[in-house]
Amino acid sequence: MLRVAFRMRGVCQYPPRRAFSTSSRRMADYDCTIDNLRHIDENTRIIYQGFTGQAATSNAKDTIEYGTKVVGGVSPGKGGQVHLDLPVFGTVREAKPHVSAVFVPAQFAAKAIIEAIEAEEVLRTQGRSRLVGPNCPGIIAPDQCRVGIMPFRQSQRGCVGIVSKSGTLSYESVGSTSAAGLGQSFVIAVGGDSMPGTTIVDSLKVFFDHEETEGIVVIGEIGGEQELRAAEMIKEYRRSARHPKPIVAMVAGQTAPRGKTMGHAGAILTARDATAAEKAKALEDAGAVIVPDPGVMGATMKKLLGR
Repeated sequence: MLRVAFRMRGVCQYPPRRAFSTSSRRMADYDCTIDNLRHIDENTRIIYQGFTGQAATSNAKDTIEYGTKVVGGVSPGKGGQVHLDLPVFGTVREAKPHVSAVFVPAQFAAKAIIEAIEAEEVLRTQGRSRLVGPNCPGIIAPDQCRVGIMPFRQSQRGCVGIVSKSGTLSYESVGSTSAAGLGQSFVIAVGGDSMPGTTIVDSLKVFFDHEETEGIVVIGEIGGEQELRAAEMIKEYRRSARHPKPIVAMVAGQTAPRGKTMGHAGAILTARDATAAEKAKALEDAGAVIVPDPGVMGATMKKLLGR
């Protein structure tokens, strides 16, 4: 199972860490790490946790070939060895990366992610590390940096920012926007787990202020309330922005029955959840253009951008 933990130093300038009496300040610290995502580029130093394992090895070969700056990896007990002509470290602290891609068995994932945060207070109580996922395809800045398992041969550097809860549909939207000649600025696949480290709303905050991003694609699905929170943010953005960027959206699971998990733990329509149709309506009311499938996203966005 893939876990992608982002660790970028020098982004959030808070005083030395101390104990806080309220959770709101801790959440503000973690919210600050959203900015880490904007700094994923050709200079980002990547390591792999579980580096010498089969899954990490296969992925690292493709990622190195793609041109991403992979500088080594971590495998406990194998520090000092060489793998793929790169150093193997015993701990993340020794490796000192910007980003850690965690490729470890599910039962060890939490421990590995906590190690990637380097013993700071765990995730939402600290202000330096950002988790994308867990259980997601990762993130890619085309022709610059790839972290995770996203197919990269169809991606091309361009102007569309894509955020998706579905891995497969994010790949299709990449293909569609590439075919339309638009390309992608960032693709963030946040995954569909019920307790994500990064949400659709977090990703929208990146895209709204990102200069290379001229249009935004949002792909939601059944389960949870991320899409409803995203609709609220889009509505406020379109109300307050002088020249709001066009947003194309879809929500998967239109025919999903209630109470049945569809593919992974987070994709379940419970009795208290909004349906896919209700989520799509909320996004449409907020100003997003709703499309029936990712195959038409490129052409739709091209028209909205006047290309």
